[in-house]
Amino acid sequence: MNDLSNEADVQLIPLDRITVINPRIRNKRVFSEIIENIAEVGLKRPITVTRRDDPDGPRYDLVCGQGRLEAYQALGQHEIPAIVVVADTEDCMVMSLVENLARRQHRAIDLLHDIQGLKERGYNDSTIACKTGLTIEYVRAVLRLLQRGEHRLLRAVEAGQIPVSIAVEIASATESETQAILQQAYEKKLLRGHKLIAARRLVEQRQRRGKGLRAKGIQNGKRQRPLSSTALIRAYQEDVDRKRLLIRKAEATRNRLVFVTEALRKLFGDQNFGNLLRAEGLETLPRNLATRIEAASA
Repeated sequence: MNDLSNEADVQLIPLDRITVINPRIRNKRVFSEIIENIAEVGLKRPITVTRRDDPDGPRYDLVCGQGRLEAYQALGQHEIPAIVVVADTEDCMVMSLVENLARRQHRAIDLLHDIQGLKERGYNDSTIACKTGLTIEYVRAVLRLLQRGEHRLLRAVEAGQIPVSIAVEIASATESETQAILQQAYEKKLLRGHKLIAARRLVEQRQRRGKGLRAKGIQNGKRQRPLSSTALIRAYQEDVDRKRLLIRKAEATRNRLVFVTEALRKLFGDQNFGNLLRAEGLETLPRNLATRIEAASA
């Protein structure tokens, strides 16, 4: 990356002379808050642009501040305060990507694709890690998952549902190996409780719906065809089969619990068995089990 000029000049720039070189899709609620804030208190921080000369006069490429620029446009303004820096198009693109990475609120997929954007512009893993404040191991894992189109796993990583190391292992594993990976993660205390449940659900969705994420009928850059009646029936049947399996498991668990409760109730009615338990110091039971035994004895 080239060295930027040390001189920063704040100017009023016509909005129609500014080009957004790295456009972002913005959350409507957040954008409306930006507009409201600027309308009430004004612009707190100028946008950043770089100048380039055109035959019809100077034009400017946006480096930082797309939200502020669009808010000014929405408010009907014609000019906006801007800091003019000296940088080529490549530098502007990288500065814009790094700013997106540094934002407190961003979409997970945007963050991950920004890492990929830096890689495509020729930056090595260590440089990307330095620019973004991420570890080099994280950057390498993210790039590996992006190359494989594992957007579903990447979203789970960014949301903190699974460690990035586990996501990389899942991406390279078969269906049977995936279950072993989750078991090992549980034993190593990397996935416990709600996170383990979420990870199992994620693996199931990945196997059924694919690696990518759907958005408005589009997945992996391709528009999805409407589901046929056959596909709908198959999906419905799969859902019915899963529910039947859950019911069978629940019934089996209930039957085992009834058997254990009844067996313990009869054993506790035996005085010799009671004496043996007291001699061994085994005089207490889990509350739920004790309640069931008392209810069965009533």
